[in-house]
Amino acid sequence: MKMYILVRDDIPLGFAMVAVAHASLAGYLKFRDTPEVAQWLDGPFFKAVCKVNASEFENAKQVADHLVLTESALDGREVAIVLKPREEWPKMFKFLRLYREAPAAN
Repeated sequence: MKMYILVRDDIPLGFAMVAVAHASLAGYLKFRDTPEVAQWLDGPFFKAVCKVNASEFENAKQVADHLVLTESALDGREVAIVLKPREEWPKMFKFLRLYREAPAAN
């Protein structure tokens, strides 16, 4: 079981970190009474945080059982989407990039 949190790639890092924290909690609260979340919490409860472009973000909105998060400090802009944990994911999720820190400059 895995929960996906997708963050738009045009969101500044500080807002992205806050969005991921909010998405994790909001996703749990929205879906906590579902059998999938009970199974996910029984362990191990994996999460994947991915950085996505605008097109990938819009495509993810077509997947059932999600919640879109906005940021008031960015004029209510959509910044992240969290999807209910599940075993099987649509094919597009195989190609998403994990959110990683940029390499340090020398």
